[in-house]
Amino acid sequence: MYTYGTYISVDINEWLGRKFKEVKQVNDTLEFITDEGDKLVMLHFQDCCESVWLEDINGDLQDLVGAPIMLAEEVVSDSTYDQDSYESSTWTFYKFQTSKGHVTLRWCGSSNGYYSESVDLIKVPFV
Repeated sequence: MYTYGTYISVDINEWLGRKFKEVKQVNDTLEFITDEGDKLVMLHFQDCCESVWLEDINGDLQDLVGAPIMLAEEVVSDSTYDQDSYESSTWTFYKFQTSKGHVTLRWCGSSNGYYSESVDLIKVPFV
């Protein structure tokens, strides 16, 4: 579990036009350090009866370093709920593109249907 002290929730559209000087993966957390010194983080603040994890990275994260983000898109699958097993699942895709290439991140979430299965996008000011 990661704690980031003071942070601000951000919308994926706020990533457009940003340039990153570093992108790194730490377990199921992605950290994007901006040229301005801010840290944008993709993670999930876990609760008791759910789980959200980074399932797959399609592309090279280094294609997001040093070039402005030209595409930043979130696509969420329809949540599925199985009444027999009391299980819910959601897929969330994040698509990024720069002049160097494109990267698609695939996140998966599962729960008993009551808890969040979403990815948290936060900004940690002034690294």
